[in-house]
Amino acid sequence: MSNAAALPPVGSEVAPCCPPLTERPLTAEEAERTARMFKALGDPVRLRLFSAVASHAGGEACVCDISDVGVSQPTVSHHLKKLKEAGLLSSERRGTWVYYRVEPAVLAAMGAILTKAAGG
Repeated sequence: MSNAAALPPVGSEVAPCCPPLTERPLTAEEAERTARMFKALGDPVRLRLFSAVASHAGGEACVCDISDVGVSQPTVSHHLKKLKEAGLLSSERRGTWVYYRVEPAVLAAMGAILTKAAGG
């Protein structure tokens, strides 16, 4: 039995976590969720792995195609796990390999956080 989560359908909606920072102060819960996402991307290896998945054809990549980031395979797995825990990636096991996909709705929500609110 696989521990990898099934990939959500392409185009599935994920509710944005937070309003733009310029709209209103974040609640404690919103700040926690947002900090987890940005903290996960605050490590250079994680950012490289995330970028490798995001820029791969179809926004999805086999771990075998993105592991060359200058660290050991167990370290790659650790970093991918952190990105998944932050809600930035989802994964699916296909035979021997695990495929990772960027969560586009989460990326859009992260971008919205840093965007000036309309009319502001």
